Amino acid sequence: MPTTAAFAATAALVGDPARAGMLCALMDGRALTATELAQVAGVTPQTASGHLAQLTAAGMLAMERQGRHRYHRLASPAVAAMLESIMAASTGLRAAVAPPRPAAVRDEALRRARTCYDHLAGRVAVGMAQSMADRGHCEFGPDGAAMTPGGLAFLRDLGVVLEADGAPARRRARVFCRPCLDWTERKPHIAGRVGAALCEACFAQGWMRRLPGTRALEVTPAGRRALARAFGVEA
Repeated sequence: MPTTAAFAATAALVGDPARAGMLCALMDGRALTATELAQVAGVTPQTASGHLAQLTAAGMLAMERQGRHRYHRLASPAVAAMLESIMAASTGLRAAVAPPRPAAVRDEALRRARTCYDHLAGRVAVGMAQSMADRGHCEFGPDGAAMTPGGLAFLRDLGVVLEADGAPARRRARVFCRPCLDWTERKPHIAGRVGAALCEACFAQGWMRRLPGTRALEVTPAGRRALARAFGVEA
């Protein structure tokens, strides 16, 4: 059970605007250098290094060395889920605490399709999740989500590769399938190992591609046809 002090310390780390900007930039699952994160946060490299050291010490970020460079990424899916939950809550609270801003919530590209750490989010992802629930492929409950045998067969037919028992223990330990509240749509999309595998399949088959400098994704013409055919989703 976390102490009140630990809870407050975590909230304070996320609550700093520069650190919040860095964390949001890492929500697409990729690793970035301190220089790149400094540009995102609008601070000097020295200031960014101090922020990154705090986030790493708190266990929110992991750092990897590659030659002379140090790359920073979110430490775990749990950190990403916490950030997405804060974003979802903040959309309802923003009007009460500050004037509306032309932020990402108004960005139509982000609303349509984006990454949420290692899985898909946005209107398209919510539509995919709703389609699977309506067809009995996935069952959402108050304590999580579960794939049905028909749902697993459906994903296999789409070319989605789910990790087998021989996968690394670290990956097998992840929740297999869970709902993740979408912060722009306020409805769940699919996370966990199923969500990550579905996201990988969309990239591998050329249905979606990343847009430079943002979490937003472009749904390709092939992807629009595939999503409409498989999920009944208009992208």
